[in-house]
Amino acid sequence: MSRAKSVLSCLLLVLICSVSCSRSISTTSPATTAPSVNGVSITSTAPAVPVLRGTAYNPLLRVTLYVPAGGKSINFQRIKARLNGTALQDVEKLDVYLTGSEALFSTSNLIKSIKPTSEEFEVPLSIQAKPGKHYIWFSATLKETANIDNKVELRATQLTDANGKVYPVAEDGSTYAKRLGIALRKAGEDGSHTYRIPGIATTDKGTLVAVYDIRYEHAGDLPANIDVGMSRSTDGGKNWEPMQIIMDMGAPHENNGIGDPSILFDPATGKIWVAALWSKGNRSIAGSGPGLSPDETGQFVLVSSDDDGKTWSEPYSITGQIKNPDWRIYFNGPGNGIVMQNGTLVFPSQYWDEHKMPHSSIIYSQDNGKTWKSGIGAKANTTESQVVETTPGTLMLNMRDNRGRFRSVATTTDLGQTWVEHHTSYSALPDPVCMAGFIKADVRTKSGQQEVLFFSNVATPHSRYNITLKASTDLGETWQPENQLLIDERGTYGYSALTKIDDNTIGLLYEGVRELYFVRVPVSEVLN
Repeated sequence: MSRAKSVLSCLLLVLICSVSCSRSISTTSPATTAPSVNGVSITSTAPAVPVLRGTAYNPLLRVTLYVPAGGKSINFQRIKARLNGTALQDVEKLDVYLTGSEALFSTSNLIKSIKPTSEEFEVPLSIQAKPGKHYIWFSATLKETANIDNKVELRATQLTDANGKVYPVAEDGSTYAKRLGIALRKAGEDGSHTYRIPGIATTDKGTLVAVYDIRYEHAGDLPANIDVGMSRSTDGGKNWEPMQIIMDMGAPHENNGIGDPSILFDPATGKIWVAALWSKGNRSIAGSGPGLSPDETGQFVLVSSDDDGKTWSEPYSITGQIKNPDWRIYFNGPGNGIVMQNGTLVFPSQYWDEHKMPHSSIIYSQDNGKTWKSGIGAKANTTESQVVETTPGTLMLNMRDNRGRFRSVATTTDLGQTWVEHHTSYSALPDPVCMAGFIKADVRTKSGQQEVLFFSNVATPHSRYNITLKASTDLGETWQPENQLLIDERGTYGYSALTKIDDNTIGLLYEGVRELYFVRVPVSEVLN
């Protein structure tokens, strides 16, 4: 579970790195040297952010005008740009902003809004550029019908001043072709202040089922007024049905919240399971103690659906089956559970022992969810984890480690009764103490069908930015730099979850700031 201080730190981070081209940007071509006209140079860069349907502002391109010291002011009158053909059917409008000497994206000074009708176009300007740097930003708004499998590619080619002099725009090697996505849940939507803590699964009918926290009053964790929401998509995530509330523990809501969901689909029974933490009163991490009852400790709660996520059972607690009464609290690791090849259901879990030390673990059911058992802790001072079955009977647990800087990894062959720390543990996957997504998927690669591990997180050791998708083609033994893809460079709350959509596509659901975003990522873009 995230902490209140983590939320505060994320809010501070957003102020620093909302959209900054000082962040690392994936490149596909070498940078070109900015041509100089009387010492004046103009360059462009494209931030690594997706273009989201349902979001009014999507920064596409930053153009930097530089007039050298001692030079005369220049009155720029026009900027010429080029948009790819498929984007014409997806883009509702382009907004052009002048942010002056501020490099970060801002919507405070709109120059012009246009509805592009051709690939090449010009935007009228009136910019009196004195010596120094000046920044122009392009932002896009997508149509509601935009196909999120397409891309938007915008390039600025030249500026013209009041005397008719043309200044070419140099490119810096950024990836100008941007993937599209969907703002699945937006801050303030349906009366909720914040949406957080994503989980996602794909059923045997191809339905995507996403779960998340509905944080009605603020962005903070339990104890609070929180329910678990659910969204369904029957077309691979291109469109989504209205939200349902699937876990609500009733009144008084401000002292009876439930959140941090995890989801799995059982193909043997066709049942979808969702686990979450119920805090009756102050029974989250800080307020829980020894015992088993809801008045003593947080509850490990389940709901299920037998009809592909259309309707859901009432929530019930399995705390008495899995928790040692001496422990302070026991609940799931948010994100995803799995089903092993032998049919065993597994949810990642976490408990705080009698000494208030956290441990990542698992719970499992060998009778399709009728009863549940627990493993022991894989490593002390770890919390939110995700689990995959690498080879038959071997589980790999990928853990949030409170030591910071890296993820920890351990394996078990006896359903968590014993664990062995993996050689990649606390070394291979940078992480700033945050939740991450982790799945195994049988996908189509250049060499044919192959089992691949996919991992998503904010891939930095200290701060929550750079949402990145990585792939391991040897079941987690190595994570090669060429098999990773930067999805979103902005500062975010950082949580993410993964699912296989089909043999060629991975679905990624991740947190922005108080919002949840979804993108479809071709396997071929991750496995180079």
